[in-house]
Amino acid sequence: MGEVADMYTQDGTVDVKGNPAEKKSTGNWRACPYILANECCERLAYYGMSTNLVNYMKTRLGQESAIAANNVTNWSGTCYITPLIGAFLADAYMGRFWTIASFMIIYILGLALLTMASSVRGLVPACDGGTCHPTEAQTGVVFLALYLIALGTGGIKPCVSSFGADQFDENDEGEKRSKSSFFNWFYFSINIGALVASSVLVYVQTHVGWGWGFGIPAVVMAVAVVSFFVGTPLYRHQRPGGSPVTRIAQVLVASARKWGVAVPADKSRLHETVDKESGIEGSRKLEHTEQFACLDRAAVETPEDRAAGAGRSPWRLCTVTQVEELKSVVRLLPIWASGIVFATVYGQMSTMFVLQGNTLDASMGPHFSIPAASLSIFDTLSVIAWVPVYDRLIVPAVRAVTGRPRGFTQLQRMGIGLVISIFSMLAAGVLDVIRLRAIARHGLYGDKDIVPISIFWQVPQYFIIGAAEVFTFVGQLEFFYDQAPDAMRSMCSALSLTTVALGNYLSTLLVTIVTHVTTKNGAVGWIPDNLNRGHLDYFFWLLAVLSLINFVVYLVIASWYTYKKTADSPDDDKADHHAAN
Repeated sequence: MGEVADMYTQDGTVDVKGNPAEKKSTGNWRACPYILANECCERLAYYGMSTNLVNYMKTRLGQESAIAANNVTNWSGTCYITPLIGAFLADAYMGRFWTIASFMIIYILGLALLTMASSVRGLVPACDGGTCHPTEAQTGVVFLALYLIALGTGGIKPCVSSFGADQFDENDEGEKRSKSSFFNWFYFSINIGALVASSVLVYVQTHVGWGWGFGIPAVVMAVAVVSFFVGTPLYRHQRPGGSPVTRIAQVLVASARKWGVAVPADKSRLHETVDKESGIEGSRKLEHTEQFACLDRAAVETPEDRAAGAGRSPWRLCTVTQVEELKSVVRLLPIWASGIVFATVYGQMSTMFVLQGNTLDASMGPHFSIPAASLSIFDTLSVIAWVPVYDRLIVPAVRAVTGRPRGFTQLQRMGIGLVISIFSMLAAGVLDVIRLRAIARHGLYGDKDIVPISIFWQVPQYFIIGAAEVFTFVGQLEFFYDQAPDAMRSMCSALSLTTVALGNYLSTLLVTIVTHVTTKNGAVGWIPDNLNRGHLDYFFWLLAVLSLINFVVYLVIASWYTYKKTADSPDDDKADHHAAN
């Protein structure tokens, strides 16, 4: 029996034919190159199209700085909301593999339409004297293409990282350690794609043309599709567990209907399946936790439930695992909310950092200048440098001190990133103070005047954000996968991604409020079209203060958090979870 158990995974995964997955021929690192290559190409396509989008809005669609920045952040935010759609389909009905495959088609259609909008006569706006005059139809085609891409990415983003993590059996200690490392290298592959996008593709868009600049990402996305399907025989699949929304609703309804029922002191008397498996397809049993005790009423067996026997309604009686699913999600929400301000700081790289860079000296020698949007390459290089340092140096060093397999707990890792992000805003603010002093010293108040400060002084603020990402964003990827119920992992991955969406929306709201308040009585405001007359530094100080407040709130939330416990978790793992905060 032991030999048979060693042959197959113990976490419920199956192969492409629906049979129990064999350890020796499926999953683990052997399946990951295809998933990581797919993610690298998809992110290259995404960042290649989005990194310089604010300048496309300004130059080709003739939009003002604030409007262009808001349009980009709104679209980018939508790209992180649509994963809720893809995640629901993946967890409930389609599984992660087929969700990724289906939404890739929509993604490619959007990229193809955007390429046409920037290269086909009649769809390209007429320009004269450096000013373009797009028709409503031409602008409409661009936004249709962008939001097709947003829908397409919604089926890919929440599923790829979870699908990659599915390749590692949590019940195998060796594979479990590898899974923690997988998330680091997954984020590394994202940034390899971003590196090419922010350097080569931004240069192509600026110096060759937008048609080529958007066409190359479309071709790269096709390569991503091929890479994904090549690995099909090696993949392990988690079976979809049915609608998570229905299960959550059942717990809420059942607990409300039993509001006056007392919960027994002996929690082993709460309803649970007698089998080793839980009643949810592809999900392990979860142990009872004390938080949110009001929800436990949904698992209390009343005389009416016992009399109904097998015919009892799931809207009256739920299992402990089903109740703990909802508790796990509720516990994640405060951690999720604390990531919104961090995502707002992260979003400045594609808006305010670019607009700040547009005013600085971008020359590299007498014949070459670097586009402001290309400076995001230093964020990417920072991540690429920090991932192996974190995985190979920091984790072993911290592990030797704490004794924990991951070194830092997931909550500690995310908190460190929140602190680091504050310094990125301080660096950006200090640079802008120096920039404004140079403007005053030389009288450079014209909207075309370039400040005699090298654009490379922006590198520290990009590099610091890159370091923060390795701690917070990678920590979030692992935390939301690890703490999600087995049958809701895509949904919880999508939930973590929505912090980026809400971060972008918060950035839009802040810009709108700041612009409204600071332009009263005819004042120029903090963020005018001519930034040489504005006060962008004040906006960075505002974000630094918000980030500090957010970190203090996060400390309170982290001290309250209780880690998920599965019924088959090793004892040492549970002990680690109790000590995790």
